[in-house]
Amino acid sequence: MLFILIAATARSQEQGTFNIHLILHSIGTEKYQLRTGTNGTITLDSTIEYSDRGNKRSQTIAMRMKPDLTPETYDLQGRIPGAFSTETSTVREGDTSRHVTVPAKFFVGFGATPFATQMMMLRYWADHGKPVALPILRANPGADDVRIEPAGRDTLAIGDNKTEFTRYTIANVAFGREVLWMNAKQELAAVMTFAGGLPMEALRTEYEPALSQFFQSGVQEQIRILDTLGRQVPAERSGSFALVGATLVDATGATPIPDSAVIIRGNTIAAAGPRSLVTIPKGMPVVNASGKTLLPGLWEMHTHFSGVEFGPAMLAAGITTARDCGGEFDFLVAVRDAIKKRQALGPRLVLAGLIDASPDAFGAITAETPEEAKAVVTRYKDAGFEQLKLYTFLKPDIITLLSAEAHRNGMSVTGHVPAAFNAFQGVEAGMDQINHLNYVSQMMRTAGTRDPIDIQSAQATKAVQFFAEHRTVVDPTASWGEMASHTKDVDVASFEPGIAKAPFTLVSKYLSLAGPETDSSRYHARMKENVAVIGALHKGGVAIVAGSDTDLPGYGLIRELELYVQAGMTPLQAIQTATLNAAKAMKMEGDSGTIQTGKRADLILVDGDPLRNISDMRHVSKVIANGRVYDCAKLWKSVGFHP
Repeated sequence: MLFILIAATARSQEQGTFNIHLILHSIGTEKYQLRTGTNGTITLDSTIEYSDRGNKRSQTIAMRMKPDLTPETYDLQGRIPGAFSTETSTVREGDTSRHVTVPAKFFVGFGATPFATQMMMLRYWADHGKPVALPILRANPGADDVRIEPAGRDTLAIGDNKTEFTRYTIANVAFGREVLWMNAKQELAAVMTFAGGLPMEALRTEYEPALSQFFQSGVQEQIRILDTLGRQVPAERSGSFALVGATLVDATGATPIPDSAVIIRGNTIAAAGPRSLVTIPKGMPVVNASGKTLLPGLWEMHTHFSGVEFGPAMLAAGITTARDCGGEFDFLVAVRDAIKKRQALGPRLVLAGLIDASPDAFGAITAETPEEAKAVVTRYKDAGFEQLKLYTFLKPDIITLLSAEAHRNGMSVTGHVPAAFNAFQGVEAGMDQINHLNYVSQMMRTAGTRDPIDIQSAQATKAVQFFAEHRTVVDPTASWGEMASHTKDVDVASFEPGIAKAPFTLVSKYLSLAGPETDSSRYHARMKENVAVIGALHKGGVAIVAGSDTDLPGYGLIRELELYVQAGMTPLQAIQTATLNAAKAMKMEGDSGTIQTGKRADLILVDGDPLRNISDMRHVSKVIANGRVYDCAKLWKSVGFHP
C-alpha cells in the first residue's frame, strides 16, 4: 500500500496536453493538470477545446481522488453535464440521476470520456490488481463494466530516440474497442477512439511526430480484433448448398416465388426459382427456409465504418455491402482487404474517398490546388476507391477539376454540396450523387428562404425535374436526421425500437442526442416535410438509395426503409433502394442487387413478410455474405447487442 501511495503522489505532479484529431485532422486540444494536496488527495482538472468543421466545442472536468486514485468527486461541464460524489452516493448525467451503491473497486466517466480521465482510469486499474471487469458508475444502471486488456508493446521513433509504449484495448467506453498507449511513466501517450461516432485520435504533444506510427499500430490492432470476432462467429455453412422453401423476392420486381430453391456454389448464385423447377444435386446440403422470405443482401449506402465492430452489426441486420462515405484511408483499405481477401467478418466495403479544404476540413485529405486535386484522385484510384466524396470547403474550380479527374479515371462523385455551390451548381460541376436530403430540399424552397416546402410549387417541380434529368442519385439519410434532431420529449424507442437491443455505449449516445428545439411539433413537422420531399423525388423519377450515416448501426438502415414507405413507396420499392437501386448507383448491378443466376451470393432470410410489413426487415435470421451463412443472433451478440 505504501508503494501505491508514493507512486500515485509522485506521478500526480504533472500536466500535459493532448492534440485531438478527427479522421487524422487536427481539431483541438485537451489540457490537464494533476495536483496533490497536503492530505494526499489528488485533483485532476482538464479542459477540452476543439472545432469540428467550424463548430466549436468545449468541455471541462474537475475530479478529486483519494491517494490510491479512488474517485471521490467528478464534475463534467459541457453539452451534457454530469457529476458524481461519494458523499451523496449519486451520479448525474444531464437530466438523469440515481443513487448508487459504491463498490469496492470502480471508476467514473461519462459519454465520450475525456482522455485525461481515461489515463487515470488505466492507472487506477493497474494499481488495483488489474481486474478483468471494472465497474463504471453511470446515471443509467445498464452500463457495462469496462474491460481493459494489455495488447502488446510498440517501440516507436520519436525524433532521434526510440521509445517503448505499452498498448492496451479498452471495451465499453465507446462502441468498439479503443486502442490506447501508455509510456513508461504511466502517462497516456495516444489513443484511437470512436466515441463520437467517427474516428478520433489523441496524442500527447511530445509524441505528435509519431502520429502515423501510432495509427499504423492501431490499424493492425483493429485487424487482430476483427480476426478474433471472426473466430467467435464462424460461418455455419459455405461451399455448395441449397436454400429451400422460402418465398423468394428477387428484387427485380418479379412476382414473389413461394416454395423456392436457390443453389449456392462458392460465392455465386448457381440457380434460383421455384423448387419444382430447380434441380438440387444429389447429396447437396440443404438449408430449410420454409416460412421465411428470401431477399438479396442489403446495401448500406451511407456509413462511416469507424471500427471493426461495425461489420458484425451490419451483417446481423442483413447488410452485405456498405459504402463508406468518409473515414481513415489506411484503416478502410486494411478492413476492406481483410474482408475481400480473407473473408473476415463484415460486409463488402465500397469506398468513397473523402476530400475537403481549408483549416476546418473534414478529415486529413485536402486539395487546395489543381496539382493536389489530381494527386488525390490518383491516390484514391490506385487504392481501389470507387468514388470521391466532396466536402464543404472545396473551391469551385477544384470541385470541377476533381469531378473531371474522377470521371476520367472511371470513378463517380458524391458528397455534401460544397458551400461554394448550391445543389444545381454542384451537379452541373460534375457531382453524380448527393449525400443528405437537405441539399436537395433547399432547391425546392422559394429562393433565399427557409419557408415550408410546397411540393406542388413550380420551384419544387423544377428541382425534381432537374435531378431526374441529370440522373442524380440521392441518399437522404432521413433516419439519421430523425435520430439527431428529435426533441427531448420524444422517446427514441417510439421510432427506433432497435435501441432496446443495443449495447449501453450506443444507448447512452443516442438517448443523449436531441436537437436544439424544445417544441416537438416543429420536429414532427420537419420530419413530415422530409418524408414528403422523398416521396416527391421518388414519384418524379429521382433515384433514391438508402443510407443511415451515423445512426444506430444496422437498425438505422431499416428505419430508413420504413421512412421511405411512409413517403409513399411500396415495401418492394423501399427494399430496392437498398438492393437493386444501390447496385445500379455504383455500377455494380451485374454483380449484386438481385437474386439471379450468376450474381454474388449475398442473400438474407427474414422472419415475416416485408412486402406486407416493411418493419419485418428488422427480423433477419440468417445472412449469406459472399456465399457464407451466418446466424444473425450470434452476430448481434458478438458486438454487445441483444438479439
